Amino acid sequence: VRPGSGIRNEISSMPGNFQLSVDRLIDEVGAAKDLGIRGFILFGIPTFKDATGSSALQDDGIVQQALRALKQTFKNEVVLLTDECFCEYTDHGHCGPLCEVQGRVDVDNDATLEILAKQCVSHAMAGADIVAPSGMMDGMVQAIRAGLDEAGFEEIPIMSYAAKYASGFYGPFREAAESPPQFGDRGSYQMDPANGDEAEREVELDLAEGADFIMVKPALSYLDIIRRVKQRFHVPVAAYNVSGEFAMVKAAGAKGWIDERRVTMEILTSIKRAGADLILTYHCRDAAKWLRQG
Repeated sequence: VRPGSGIRNEISSMPGNFQLSVDRLIDEVGAAKDLGIRGFILFGIPTFKDATGSSALQDDGIVQQALRALKQTFKNEVVLLTDECFCEYTDHGHCGPLCEVQGRVDVDNDATLEILAKQCVSHAMAGADIVAPSGMMDGMVQAIRAGLDEAGFEEIPIMSYAAKYASGFYGPFREAAESPPQFGDRGSYQMDPANGDEAEREVELDLAEGADFIMVKPALSYLDIIRRVKQRFHVPVAAYNVSGEFAMVKAAGAKGWIDERRVTMEILTSIKRAGADLILTYHCRDAAKWLRQG
């Protein structure tokens, strides 16, 4: 969602997905709801960016505006999740304020925790049903839980991106959210794709800090991680079928190289089979239509 009105900009690398102004977002959610879709996660493109991502904390920020408009329109007919991170709001494209660590620039983990809790409280006040921290900061769930509880939002659940890998599959989303890093990458706080054991350690830590359910991201190349997490922890597990996974299918389908419908449903079934209780996917509307058709 982005500022303005009447905006519906198609994302070139993600056919059928759009940057939307709040008024058009309401139309989009209404159409999806008519297909039986009830859960929506919001990402924002702010009016301005700075070094600390301060626009993410404004009461009239773009996500806060969207939450209020959607709640006013749909009441409790939809479940609204909010992505909690700062990469979309910082002018450098990293997931929090920066500092220098041993001669190199990196995200200031502890400084990010304070404003991350404020971001979540702001979204809860605006109508978020679930907050979903995605920045992979150490201690983020504990900080958010404490912030929400202190503000009177003890019942707001936390869906933590506990196992988020430093993946090459995120490219199209960075176009969508206008949030590519301006230098370096996010490998210092996201996980090494070769390391499966770390995922279990990260999930264990986040659950101990108060996460209500957890996310594995990406999904398709990490089906083994979804299975490991589900089998060990027996908690609700979400899986993010990310933009690059989506874009590959759409591109090959447009070329006639694959049967898009068949491959999409096979992929989503594999994610479910691996153990995911919830799938976050850009195929959602198409899949809902196909499921209705039988």
